[in-house]
Amino acid sequence: MKPRQSSFWKVFGIPLVIGALSTTGLFAALLGDGLWDSLSWVGLGVPAVIGIWAFRK
Repeated sequence: MKPRQSSFWKVFGIPLVIGALSTTGLFAALLGDGLWDSLSWVGLGVPAVIGIWAFRK
């Protein structure tokens, strides 16, 4: 018999990644200018695009 795989990562994996991206983007926006601005755009833009994509489906 196969051992049961944990469903924790199946359920919470993608939301945790989206939350980590958002948190990284928010902290990058507060930390500085230049490269930090680029990191904040990516960190906050990717979750926004994912949300819009999911909403359209």
